[in-house]
Amino acid sequence: MSSRNPGVSWLSRLFVAAQYPLPQHLLSRIVHWLSRRRAGFIKNFAISAFIRILKVDMRDAQATEISEYASFNEFFTRALKEGTRPLADRGHWLVSPVDGTVSQIGPIHDGQVLQAKGHSYTVQALLGGTDLADDFRDGAFATIYLAPYNYHRIHMPADGKLRFMRLIPGRLFSVNAATAAGVPGLFARNERVVCVFDSANGRFAMILVGAMFVGSIETTWAGEITPGGGREPKDWDYAADGPEAVALERGQEMGRFNMGSTVILLHADRSLPWRDELMAGSTVRLGDALSAGAQEIASQ
Repeated sequence: MSSRNPGVSWLSRLFVAAQYPLPQHLLSRIVHWLSRRRAGFIKNFAISAFIRILKVDMRDAQATEISEYASFNEFFTRALKEGTRPLADRGHWLVSPVDGTVSQIGPIHDGQVLQAKGHSYTVQALLGGTDLADDFRDGAFATIYLAPYNYHRIHMPADGKLRFMRLIPGRLFSVNAATAAGVPGLFARNERVVCVFDSANGRFAMILVGAMFVGSIETTWAGEITPGGGREPKDWDYAADGPEAVALERGQEMGRFNMGSTVILLHADRSLPWRDELMAGSTVRLGDALSAGAQEIASQ
């Protein structure tokens, strides 16, 4: 079990401890099934309650009436109206791939990624081996948490050509602040999908981290990857040019969480100039600048 962190309340420690014996994958499969049921009254009641309790802002949604969604999952992965998430200008290397809250951001120190105060994990553990980790050992990272009320489609932070994808089976702890502070190596223990891209400004990786009640993770090129991925890691190689090649533009949708979770963005360049005002707790929206612009860099 996790080591005691004096900064974590007893209630948070109890919440974390209760997750260890739970049948995490079974519960997530049940949610996967329930969220796709099309029973109109039950579906409408669930969506209405969710919007009311979590204060979901539907003004940016492409479909604003709950009757327009055939299932709860369709509502949860709802599309946005065109133009509601403008992209920062191209002077910024990277834009936020999601709506969410910055959990941690900064340089990677000797292969160690900060998870929360008192906890870190290795890039090697996160990516499932040294074959991918070496590129990011002295790079930079940003961890962005998606709350249940957030928009749950994931977009490209930069133009990129997909080189490699890996599914890494694991646990399904919750990924909120309490578990980040209380579960050592949380993001390197949970089930996750690793996507590695090449871009004009260097190699970057997007890690889509599963969590409790996350019914599935999918990408636009491979469809639904979890659940059902098995107990062993699975790799897909996209390095070769041809009909299987995947090249995506900045801001283009690349995947989605069917229920909420976390995205970890790694960049191979340690000197990546994150915006000065970004820190743990900062709220970001899809398209917001994560890295400093050309003029900001020139003035530093």
